[in-house]
Amino acid sequence: MNKKMKMMLIVPMLHQGGFERVCVATARLLMPYYEVCIVLFDSHDIAYDIEGIPVIDIHLGVKKGLAGKVFRVIQRSLKLWQLKRKLRPDIAYSFGSTANIVNVLSGKCGKIWVGLRSYMDMEDEGKIRLFVRRADRILCCARQIEDELRKKYGCNKAVTLYNPLDMADLQAKARAEAPKLPWKEEGPIIASMGREDEVKGFWHLIKAFALVKRKVENARLMIIGDGTFTIYKELARALGVEEDVYFTGMKRNPFPYLQRAAVYVLTSYREGFPNALVEAMALGLPAISTDCPTGPAEILEECYGILLPNMSPEVNCDAGVITEEERDLARRVTDLLEDSGKMAHYREMSLKRARDFTTENYVELIRQWGCENA
Repeated sequence: MNKKMKMMLIVPMLHQGGFERVCVATARLLMPYYEVCIVLFDSHDIAYDIEGIPVIDIHLGVKKGLAGKVFRVIQRSLKLWQLKRKLRPDIAYSFGSTANIVNVLSGKCGKIWVGLRSYMDMEDEGKIRLFVRRADRILCCARQIEDELRKKYGCNKAVTLYNPLDMADLQAKARAEAPKLPWKEEGPIIASMGREDEVKGFWHLIKAFALVKRKVENARLMIIGDGTFTIYKELARALGVEEDVYFTGMKRNPFPYLQRAAVYVLTSYREGFPNALVEAMALGLPAISTDCPTGPAEILEECYGILLPNMSPEVNCDAGVITEEERDLARRVTDLLEDSGKMAHYREMSLKRARDFTTENYVELIRQWGCENA
């Protein structure tokens, strides 16, 4: 019987976030084929189910200030160097820019894989050149990132690996519990999902929603994700829609909430591969998204959802300022909510497209690359 290869997955934390979720999913999917462990820099406030997954916490959380951050990188790299030599992984696969730096600086012991999970990772040319020079493979969450690495850096190590989606598991989780919503009356719910972060463009969504309410009076807006959302709550209050906007906070299982929605809207001005968009589509939600770099255009293509021009990154929470791009978003949402035939069409297209992002394909590619030059 062949001995399993060892796979070390490296991630800063397992707090709520896209690449953190992918890390845990990767561990579970690969356990039948690899001896897997997850290495964390800090295990504080874990948001995902890690039962049964070997986890190593090196207890080196965030330090403030430039000097503190540099010192942390050195500490983490040294600790990971020690772990690599103790555990002898065949592959050390890191998620996110912070973990990628530590992975490549901690030296080789088996293959080094770095995962570029966001287009923001491409902004630091110094880091990218370091990854290109020292990593054995660069796993990109979107084709656009792979193409840029090949053209700009001459990198033949780059490959595209879309995030895995287990539709059956996700749909089962959506049915697992009844969400507690603040509204007694029925009405279409517009949903978006993500942590409190300017990159998500939630001020655009709230302003557009206020316009939608003028046409669809019983519409609601639900934003699922971690954060206080103070400035966005103030914006909703100033727009007179405070009672109709619900910030759920972090949910270990967000899918029962997501399933209650009628439409999913993504207003990010920058993404990597927006997991939440595909997850919403897997629950049959019609999708409207900005054409931000990267991910939405590859997911929605020309027929699977409604793709809008990217929106301004300049935060503007002045309730008296409504931009044309926000008016356009409101028109598209309103048009969809008021057209039952179009809603049914995009529900069908969402489900069809979500089936393309299978866990089987994800695992097959990782196993294929893992065996190369083994």
